[in-house]
Amino acid sequence: MNILIAGGDGFCGWPTALHLSARGHDVTILDNLARREWDVELGTQSLTPIADTRTRLARWRQVSGREMPFYQGDMQDYGFVRDVIAAVRPDAVVHYAEQRSAPYSMIDREHAVFTQVNNVVGTLNLLFAIKEAARDAHLIKLGTMGEYGTPNIDIEEGYIRIAHNGREDVVPYPKQPFSFYHLSKVHDSHNIMFACKAWGLRATDLNQGVVYGVVTDETASHAELSNRYDYDQVFGTVLNRFCAQAASGHPLTVYGEGGQTRGFLDIRDTIRCIELAALNPADPGEFRVFNQFTEQFSVLELAARVAAVAPEVGLTAEVIHIPDPRVEKERHYYNAAHTRLIDLGLVPHLLSDALIRDLLESAVQHKERIRPETFMPTVSWR
Repeated sequence: MNILIAGGDGFCGWPTALHLSARGHDVTILDNLARREWDVELGTQSLTPIADTRTRLARWRQVSGREMPFYQGDMQDYGFVRDVIAAVRPDAVVHYAEQRSAPYSMIDREHAVFTQVNNVVGTLNLLFAIKEAARDAHLIKLGTMGEYGTPNIDIEEGYIRIAHNGREDVVPYPKQPFSFYHLSKVHDSHNIMFACKAWGLRATDLNQGVVYGVVTDETASHAELSNRYDYDQVFGTVLNRFCAQAASGHPLTVYGEGGQTRGFLDIRDTIRCIELAALNPADPGEFRVFNQFTEQFSVLELAARVAAVAPEVGLTAEVIHIPDPRVEKERHYYNAAHTRLIDLGLVPHLLSDALIRDLLESAVQHKERIRPETFMPTVSWR
């Protein structure tokens, strides 16, 4: 297949590009490299050293013998987006090109506005470009389980059948997002659903859980192909943060009671889910939703698992509770369906002590790159 990956230099986009290229697909990436600039803004950095984009691409060409064209530009520029779509004429477009951090969107008004304009307008530009220049392309959009919130009923995959006043209908599952970032994803979902209905586009919305892990077969093939390892309080996911805290001798900081429960998945399953969606495209006019995660954990459960594995690599990890900077339930019901990707052939990598040990060892190896001052939350939802 001919696949365009928007956001192909990022945490999910880069390993996805390598994975699909390694399997014989013609992959092109588009990115404005803003994620690297946000490290500078926030005073942090990837725990693992990452090469610049063109060095990465040159190394992949040497390792794999495959070209991966790169277009540098911004999704806010409709002419640029349209021209790339027209030049590539992709069979599938994988859309990662968004500001992906809830805390970043909650820093202040400017960051909230930036997040929503960047994400919503970028997606709208992509929809119009596909309509104009590659109408049969399958849009594979990375959504988030955070769109659903934490309702006191089971979470279905995108849609729910309801009965009201003696009538029934299937409607989009109610959305109760956690942040301005998650709200931007809800707006995306509605815009994409409308474009499919109005223009006959085809799209898959992958409501992804929290991703852990860093390494894939392809990123492990050379140091210059390494992926990001984010651990800070703005972009770092919770398991990565706990491992970096343990490696640096910092307590594992659990927000509030720690009962916040979410869906999680391994980065290797992220890239496999994208592949499965691409190989099994939506029909014209169809907007389908898959819940992309493999297991559910609470924050406290993850902290306990890291603390239990830490002694195996010579570390001692203390778990502490700190005030929750977010407006969220700290104890709640959570049961989300996630069968559609399994039905397509996903064989999950479940969270193991070995994987936690690998994350801890990587954090110890690059301990000098850890900036402990970025662990504690400074962004408040209140």
